[in-house]
Amino acid sequence: MEMATKRFSVNLTQATWFKSSKSGPNCDNCVEVAYVTGAVGVRDSKDKSGPALVFAPGDWRAFVTHAREGAFDPA
Repeated sequence: MEMATKRFSVNLTQATWFKSSKSGPNCDNCVEVAYVTGAVGVRDSKDKSGPALVFAPGDWRAFVTHAREGAFDPA
């Protein structure tokens, strides 16, 4: 899989963050995702004021698709 590196600035201060429904209600060791116009933010649920990774929507969809297919599972 080939990925291009893109840098862009996105304001996530007003973003609505959520965890996967598979995380459970008391998951403090999860990632949270926020969809904003033109980007997807991902952050550590333990550090809500910390940094977030930002992906282009197509790159995020590709990651999720590959994860569902088991591409990142240990051999």
